[in-house]
Amino acid sequence: MVLLAALVAATVPAHAQSVKAGIEAWQKADYAAAVGIWRPLAEAGDPDAAFNLGQAYRLGRGVTLDLAAAQTWFERAARKGHLDAQTTLGLLLFNTGNRVGGLRWLKSAAEQGEPRALLIYGTALFNGDGIVRDPVLAYAYVSRAAAQGLAPAKATLAEMDKLLPLDQRKKGLARALDLAIPTKPAAKPATKPAAKPAAKPAVAAQAKPPAAAAAATGAWRVQLGAFSKRASAEALFERLSASSALAGRRPFYVAAGAVTRLQAGPFESRAAAAAACAALSAKGQACFPVAAK
Repeated sequence: MVLLAALVAATVPAHAQSVKAGIEAWQKADYAAAVGIWRPLAEAGDPDAAFNLGQAYRLGRGVTLDLAAAQTWFERAARKGHLDAQTTLGLLLFNTGNRVGGLRWLKSAAEQGEPRALLIYGTALFNGDGIVRDPVLAYAYVSRAAAQGLAPAKATLAEMDKLLPLDQRKKGLARALDLAIPTKPAAKPATKPAAKPAAKPAVAAQAKPPAAAAAATGAWRVQLGAFSKRASAEALFERLSASSALAGRRPFYVAAGAVTRLQAGPFESRAAAAAACAALSAKGQACFPVAAK
């Protein structure tokens, strides 16, 4: 049994190294070698390898350019939850005339916070392009994309500011805050397919906060998002808890119908909560002060 466990453990890094080896070959412009590495992994069901192989077919590098083959591999990865594949497949379908199929995948990626998907799907919502027009949700989606630093989203948001009345913009911003979920960084350029992520390190024991912070009291909190699953709220707080803005604060998981609102606090005043939100917002995290109930 010990030997078997050792053999099983040894296969995991070897598999990851194979995907990484394909990335390294690609970055050296040895596209044929990269494709040769990824193909058997993709055929065996690896979503990262399938996505990368789709990129090769989309760009015509290491293989003959073939958008149908690219679509096939992107879809294999997308169906396994690969976020970049969902976004790229959605864009490919949308740009080649299959707007219904494209928007379906872009909607899925946008709901997970992918900035390109948020922009395209939000723009479609604003224009009523293939879906029912919803300017408030459109503003929320494009706002979230702009908050992640996506330049085209910032430009689109500026145009929406000129066209939408103030009340709709306010509703859109409020909706954006409610929809906020943990997001991943913008995808790397398509010419450099992403390698399989390294395994997350074990969570280190957290140091106890200073006594003054631990004794924080007050009737104010900051709201960081609303989630259909409490686990998503817990994951976001775990990610944000190391921020100095939340030092000594604790999470509050507030049930509101079918969603769980993530709040953190307490803060002694609204001004203190607003200051914490300003610090978090500067790092791209949606946040606003709320009175504790």
